[in-house]
Amino acid sequence: MKNEIQLLDVVVLKEPLLNERLQQGSIGTVVEVFDAENFLVEFADQSGVAYAIVPLKAEQLIKVHSEPIPA
Repeated sequence: MKNEIQLLDVVVLKEPLLNERLQQGSIGTVVEVFDAENFLVEFADQSGVAYAIVPLKAEQLIKVHSEPIPA
């Protein structure tokens, strides 16, 4: 099972970032991978308008999975 975060993965913020006006549970998309532990994540509203683009560490994120574990 591949758990490492990759470009264009959907991720969930594990902690609030008050300076960025992001709450725990905010959903974003990885738009840049700097290395295995550092990413640029875009947060957008339901219309697709970005309201925050933030550099984050892997430990601050949970990768969203939309497929079951292979048998």
